[in-house]
Amino acid sequence: MNATALVARLLTERPRPRGIAGWRHAHWLAVGTVCLGAFLGQLDASVIALVFPALGRHFDAGFAAVEWVALAYLLVLVALLAPIGWLSDLVGRKTVYIGGFAVFGLSSLGAGFAGSLWILVGCRAVQAVGAAMMQANSVALVARGVPERAMRRALGIQAAAQGLGLALGPSLGGLLVEHASWQWVFWVNVPIAVFGIVAGWYLLPRTRACAPAPVPARRGRGPREPRFDLPGMLLLTGATTALLLALSTASGLPLPGWAVAFLLLAAAVLAVALARQERRAARPILAPGLVNTPGVRSGLAVALIGYLLLFCPLVLGPVRLTGAGVSTAAAGLVVTLLPAAFAVAATVGSGLLPRGWSDVTRCRFGAGLAAAGLLLFAALPVSAAAVAAPLLVAGYGLGLLLPANNALVMRAVPAECSAVGGGMVNMARSLGTALGMALSVLGVHLAGAASGGRTVLVALAAVAVAAVALTRPATPRSRLAATR
Repeated sequence: MNATALVARLLTERPRPRGIAGWRHAHWLAVGTVCLGAFLGQLDASVIALVFPALGRHFDAGFAAVEWVALAYLLVLVALLAPIGWLSDLVGRKTVYIGGFAVFGLSSLGAGFAGSLWILVGCRAVQAVGAAMMQANSVALVARGVPERAMRRALGIQAAAQGLGLALGPSLGGLLVEHASWQWVFWVNVPIAVFGIVAGWYLLPRTRACAPAPVPARRGRGPREPRFDLPGMLLLTGATTALLLALSTASGLPLPGWAVAFLLLAAAVLAVALARQERRAARPILAPGLVNTPGVRSGLAVALIGYLLLFCPLVLGPVRLTGAGVSTAAAGLVVTLLPAAFAVAATVGSGLLPRGWSDVTRCRFGAGLAAAGLLLFAALPVSAAAVAAPLLVAGYGLGLLLPANNALVMRAVPAECSAVGGGMVNMARSLGTALGMALSVLGVHLAGAASGGRTVLVALAAVAVAAVALTRPATPRSRLAATR
């Protein structure tokens, strides 16, 4: 078998077994498979901070060096989400999604055996490639693999899987580091990845690749296939990397002020250049026409805000609680209420709302609840008992907001570009996550745990109110059914 035939074979998606494909509830098996990747990604994101002290001792490295274990992952992930979404629409979302499990599992295995800190950082960068392959396709696989009537519920279940991974990460990481070793924080991913490969092979439906539309050739040569938008990818990578490095100074990355200013300027210049490039490209990575679709641009902004509101209290909560004398264990348990309420609301919370409410109304109601919870968190005395209710309210509101918002975005995205749309949703989520972490640490650094935390929480409540105003109805576009 020659190389071309081998590649073609690897990129050919296999159908599900007939017994599974013919079952009327088979789409929920596909949703469960996607939830496995969502759970794994968020578990890995929340567990890594627990191993920083152990990594510092093992490799005899300072915090600034150890922080690159998390930073390298985030930089690669954000930079690759949209390009991999572009690629997935061409070669098949199922293929790329299953490949993501393989890359993630192998790099996790290598990370546990890393002999130096920088080899570990390299493994984390490869791990981010696998995570991007899964995350760029997760929303698209759910949105295009379930009936229209079940889309919001399916996206809610996927969001709940993310919340569950986020909630279990700190406790699982603490147990593994304390009773085993830091290596097991990475090795625990391997069996989950193997199970994900098998489940994806048998339970995910085949997806159709988006055939690139021919563009007229110059000088009468006939049509030609549009090439990969390499300049767009490089500009996107540069802009997001500069922005995230600048934001990371708030969480401890040692950079002088002039370097931060330069990075912010570079991010702005590269973003402008990216916008110009995407308007010229035959098949742009970020698809300006898609971003400008009614409901998509505002939906991406709300997705960023939603994860900003979710992650900022997760970082800020333990700092405020331990600063008020609450034990670390109790603080961790209380803060877990936020993602736990998020997971509950994302799965069953909509059942408590009036049946006639639209997704726009659900978004606005959820954002309003989140704003109320954050204001209560800022106003009430800082104790484990006092902040439990505000965190539950905020988490529940976000669990209503984000699935409904994602459903609005994916309804407005044409089916043939759904992986690109899903990749942009996840890129907005990742940027919101990074911004939430940076904002919380910056507030504490500038004004202390008490007053700084209160100021940040009030600002977050105002941002939640802005999400109410930003929510817009989506304009449905054509959808292509997934093949069996």
